[in-house]
Amino acid sequence: MAYEIRWSPEARDHLATLPAHQRALAVDGVERHLTGQPDEPSRKRKLLRDNPLAAWELRLGDLRVFYDVNENDNAIEVVAVGIKEHNCLRIAGEEFTL
Repeated sequence: MAYEIRWSPEARDHLATLPAHQRALAVDGVERHLTGQPDEPSRKRKLLRDNPLAAWELRLGDLRVFYDVNENDNAIEVVAVGIKEHNCLRIAGEEFTL
C-alpha cells in the first residue's frame, strides 16, 4: 500500500532555500524511497533517537529529509530538509543539532 506524502509548510520553506537540482533530488527521493515502506530501516532510511525534529531520516547524498510516519492515515509528513556537511547539519541556512 502506498503512503501519501505530506510536506509541512516549514519543509516547503526549507526546499525553497535549496538550488533547483537539490530540490528535485529531494522531491524525487521522497517519492522513490518513502511511498512504499517508509518505516523500514535501510541504507537510506534511519530511525532516529528521540529528538525534537522527526522520528526518521532519509539520506540522499548530502541532503537529509526528516519525516514522521502516520500509520493511521497511511501518510508520511516531511517536516524538514537540510544539508549535511561533515558533522554540521544546516536547515534553511541555520546550523541544527540533533
